[in-house]
Amino acid sequence: MEFEKITRENDILFILKGRLDIDTVSVFEKEISEKISGKTSAVLDFEKLEYISSAGLRCLLHFKNDIEKFGGTIKIVNVIDEVKEVFDITGFLDIFEFE
Repeated sequence: MEFEKITRENDILFILKGRLDIDTVSVFEKEISEKISGKTSAVLDFEKLEYISSAGLRCLLHFKNDIEKFGGTIKIVNVIDEVKEVFDITGFLDIFEFE
């Protein structure tokens, strides 16, 4: 998995590419844990994310909980159908805000 991060004054944008799974989630977890302090919102662009596993979902749930501790929000945009189906099947579609 590759990702690009764009940090603005009060928010951060992550553009994910490839697969967010057990083999790649630790790198992403480290990056988000270092970047969310003081941020009020995060946007995850999944246009090029091809696959997400349960490890990836768990990572996103922790990310959501952490950013909400600071009063922030998280939004997921540009989700391809295959990835959105995983969110739907697991019930995560109701947990996250999608655009």
